[in-house]
Amino acid sequence: MQGIGISLPNRGILFGAISVAEMLDLAEFADHSGLFDSVWVGDGLIAKPRVEAVASLAAISARTTRVKLGVCCLATFPLRQPVTFAAQWASLDVLSSGRALLAVCLGATTERSGGNAAAELAAAGVSGRERVPRLEEGIELVRALWRGPTAWDGQFWSFPEVSLEPKPIQDPCPVWIASNPDPARLPERRYRAAIERVGRLADGWQTAVTTPEEFGRKWDEIRAAAEAAGRDATAMTSSAHLMINLDADRTAARAEGKRFLDKYYSMDCNDELLDRWGAFGTADEVLTRIDQFLDLGLDVPILRFASFDQPRQMELAQQTLLPELARRRKPVPAI
Repeated sequence: MQGIGISLPNRGILFGAISVAEMLDLAEFADHSGLFDSVWVGDGLIAKPRVEAVASLAAISARTTRVKLGVCCLATFPLRQPVTFAAQWASLDVLSSGRALLAVCLGATTERSGGNAAAELAAAGVSGRERVPRLEEGIELVRALWRGPTAWDGQFWSFPEVSLEPKPIQDPCPVWIASNPDPARLPERRYRAAIERVGRLADGWQTAVTTPEEFGRKWDEIRAAAEAAGRDATAMTSSAHLMINLDADRTAARAEGKRFLDKYYSMDCNDELLDRWGAFGTADEVLTRIDQFLDLGLDVPILRFASFDQPRQMELAQQTLLPELARRRKPVPAI
């Protein structure tokens, strides 16, 4: 395991699950405690609105000095104008002294989409069929802009040579892809295309709502796809967004986790979805679940407290789960 992430529910600010002050305090604790290596927020626009992701991370950067700053995941990336976004993300990297960690995705089209996803696409002037090519071209374009002067003639964007400033401090600035293709719901060609996209374009992979066995199989497939594309698969990083709720009473932990996720994602989580999405109960029960992922190659577990009392969950995690989980970190090689 390379590190531990904490995912802060910036959507919860809209309905009282967390306050702005609590979110920033938790980020500061994560940074100063040494128990976390990265802090993450979510992203959405209309279907699942929240305090905007890049603005949230900029505020968090001012309260932290050490942890990486990421998005689980930037679902609006295919909707954003990439030149403007490249400047925003580079600015975040500069403001945070090189700590920005971008994970982009297509945006959910499942029951987790929240409100009217079609209205969100329409408001952004993007069709559903454009999401994949916009994501792929957008990744290539922001990377080109971060490297140096760029002229572009693509499917969606064309312009004469421009030089974007500031450049990110990180060179290269990492770009992960969040993806969880389901072979039971997708045609084989679309499933393979999703796997190959990560292997071909991404510096890392992020996933969620999956079993450890599914994670392990897809991670193997992604690394094989990276090698087939002539890339170094060992340089890629894997991460999983896991929902947890800590309580001595597993039934109570699971019940609160469901209430939180139902509200947060505007849906009704069934038992199967809860089992795939997270772990609920004692620290030992949660750790057992995380270990199943670690045994299959997970590098970065990203934990979100599925709770309406985020500070209390952090307190419980600090007392029980996190010290033991931190012992699973790989030591940093001496230079």
